[in-house]
Amino acid sequence: MSQLKVNTIRHTGASSDAVTLASDGTCTANITNRFNGNLIINGDMAIHQRTGTITSTGYLVDRWKINEDSDGAMTASQVVDAPAGFKFSTKIDITTADTSLASGQNLFLVQYLEGYNMSHLQWGTANAKTVTLSFWVKSTKTGTYSVVITNDSTNRTNAQDYTISSANTWEKKSLTYTGDTSTDASWATNHTVGMRIRFGLAAGSSLTTSTLGSWIGSDKVASTNCVNGLDSTSNDFYFTGVQLEVGDVATDFEHRLYGDELLRCKRYFNIHSNLGTNTALSDGFCWSANEVDFMYTFPVEMRATPSIYQVTGADYFKIQGANQATYIDGNWTLQYASRFATSHYAGSDSSRTAGTAMHITFNNSAARLGYSAEF
Repeated sequence: MSQLKVNTIRHTGASSDAVTLASDGTCTANITNRFNGNLIINGDMAIHQRTGTITSTGYLVDRWKINEDSDGAMTASQVVDAPAGFKFSTKIDITTADTSLASGQNLFLVQYLEGYNMSHLQWGTANAKTVTLSFWVKSTKTGTYSVVITNDSTNRTNAQDYTISSANTWEKKSLTYTGDTSTDASWATNHTVGMRIRFGLAAGSSLTTSTLGSWIGSDKVASTNCVNGLDSTSNDFYFTGVQLEVGDVATDFEHRLYGDELLRCKRYFNIHSNLGTNTALSDGFCWSANEVDFMYTFPVEMRATPSIYQVTGADYFKIQGANQATYIDGNWTLQYASRFATSHYAGSDSSRTAGTAMHITFNNSAARLGYSAEF
């Protein structure tokens, strides 16, 4: 019996691995390198630290922002509705129609990629790499839609179209974008915005382009072929399984461990708790008779020094210690904040003894305290 010999192992962009066996027993293996191949964070829409829904421009599930500027209205939410292999999707539900968009009006779903995470693409050089975007989409409204990639200066734009063929049916789409080789391009490779990926659902005339698949020097949201997704309150849109990878082939979605993906999200947004009443916040101390302070170290270095994210109200936070319970009725203020840690202070609704230690807990299911380093 002849012995199998491994001759060559190649890393390729193929969608599946392949082994070729020669007559002399030589084996050539084409192995796809898929580890951390997806440049999108939370592409399966599973991480949703903020919880709830939004009805205007803002972040919904982690890393995904809805931009809505029209005479219509929408509601966006995380829902348990997805194709096989996924659990969640982002749903955009049109609640007030706008049948005639003004030139600058629009609706799109966007993720901003940090420059550090795309520096290896070498966009803005002669060595710019091609990338392929794939995703799952479902809608009540069939027709042509667009996905537009831009830099942060929005002076380099590439629009491509896809078609939703069947209403209320999950369909997988893929689009390939040739890397931008223009040396005039401004593609950030640091902690600022490196790339914007916009899923255009509606756009007025000043925000559309008839140029597809090529880089142009202006800011656009969709192509001139894109339907008006805001034209009826019957319109619903669902997205999940979003993947951006190097190469001209769309491979299977890279499912990462939930905890790993959560840490990726916490670089941009980090919340203490969304579990509600009587859950721990932190130990703290009384700086003075009416001020409580505590410090917090972030679980991962944040993209930039964060701003505070909070939902506060009467008795939303409880201060317990020294046989006394008082409450915080106002807002928390950050101090000494950095990318690594911060301290906070807030006023107690009743006098306490300066220098004493206490526990701080959430005292209302609506209370929220977190940090945002989003773009």
